[in-house]
Amino acid sequence: MSPDNRFDARMTATHRDRFGRTINRDHSTTLAYGIPLLTILLGSLTPLLPIIASGPVIPPFGFMILLAWRLVRPGLLPLWAGLPLGAFDDLFSGQPFGNAIMLWSLAMLAVEAIEARFPWRGFWQDWTTASALLTAYLILGAFIASAGIDLTLIPLILPQLMLSVLLFPIIARMVAFFDRVRLLRIKVVD
Repeated sequence: MSPDNRFDARMTATHRDRFGRTINRDHSTTLAYGIPLLTILLGSLTPLLPIIASGPVIPPFGFMILLAWRLVRPGLLPLWAGLPLGAFDDLFSGQPFGNAIMLWSLAMLAVEAIEARFPWRGFWQDWTTASALLTAYLILGAFIASAGIDLTLIPLILPQLMLSVLLFPIIARMVAFFDRVRLLRIKVVD
């Protein structure tokens, strides 16, 4: 075996992964842009689950997944993404139409302003940001749905608020997993 053939054999063995050679693999654009949108849309469909409760208990999973994608991968979703995704959420959430459009768009702007002010973030800052935005989202959503400011609504949404805040790190971890999946090199480049 010539020295060149031994070098080629070593390079072939070291540049292999579960998809074969990594030299000719690239990210799939369908996965790269489709997975974030699909996860947010599926999160918005959770009000269709057959769960019966006397008060609001289910967290707003669509909004939580939107926040998680925006905080885990800052440049992925454009600022205007809150409008169409919020419109889809409004169709299934039971809130008045336009509620999620306005609140999701304001949340995207708020996260952008926070990231401009604090460009280096960590887990605690992301959780605090998400907790503040979830609190504002649920309280404003309750006021919009009741068509008036009634302070007796706040104790009613406390279980939903607490569950949302406590579940956000799990949602963010799930989004980080989906981020790794969306960046797999599975597309063969010719």
